Amino acid sequence: MSEAFTADALLRASPLPALEARILLMHVLGWRRTELITRGDETLDAARVDAYRSLEARRVRGEPIAQLVGAREFYGLDFDVTPDVLIPRPDTELLVETALAALEGIAQPRVLDLGTGSGAIAVALASARPDARVWAVDRSAAALEVASRNAAKLLDMRRPGGPLAFVAGSWYDTLEPALRFEAIVSNPPYIASADPHLEQGDLRFEPRGALTDEADGLTALRAIVAGAPARLAPEGVLWMEHGYDQAAAVRALLESAGFTDVRSERDLAGIERISGGRLAPQADQERS
Repeated sequence: MSEAFTADALLRASPLPALEARILLMHVLGWRRTELITRGDETLDAARVDAYRSLEARRVRGEPIAQLVGAREFYGLDFDVTPDVLIPRPDTELLVETALAALEGIAQPRVLDLGTGSGAIAVALASARPDARVWAVDRSAAALEVASRNAAKLLDMRRPGGPLAFVAGSWYDTLEPALRFEAIVSNPPYIASADPHLEQGDLRFEPRGALTDEADGLTALRAIVAGAPARLAPEGVLWMEHGYDQAAAVRALLESAGFTDVRSERDLAGIERISGGRLAPQADQERS
């Protein structure tokens, strides 16, 4: 058998960056990183070589690594990923951390994740706060299926807060009228329709409806802010991810809707990545 049928040879011949080639080959072989080193000269059967080369070719064409291997790590958890959902990204962990900080000292908080996608935010929050009762909304049945699978895989179903409640619908529309939440979080579609990034990189392969509102990028953010006062418990908080240039606009939306302590938080790159605030007491009174 030729040298091309060893892991070492496949990696040397790959047109991909070394890290990407290793990830794909480990996925196909079911090996760990150390095994690529210790077993690199073992001959491989043709089926696994063909499987690797198929994934390699798809990656060369631009398909995201996360979709090729069907998984992405987020907040220390290994989420299933399909083309039906956004790929969880490290920047979004800031949204989870900020929401958790806001919920400190609140027993059995009720949390709502709007546009849950893979369930990354909802599941991460539920994992970090086992007593939290978490609702996750998405209009995509396929996305809810992925999110439900991730919750079943990653959460202890005996957690005090109970299983996550997955709701099909658009934002608040299909939630039970009496439900109120201590925190609402969302990573909604916020890319403007004319943004060239939609035709670049991984975004080309992710669900367009989860990326853009096909308008100015603020449509979903406006709807979430407008509906939040009627859905928040007294002193409840709303936090949303948004685009790199949208922080000021989102803060203005929050202030106009009666939120206080409005601010934005920066991600590791120094970009204002999320904005949020706390429902002011007067806004709570006026909503009812």
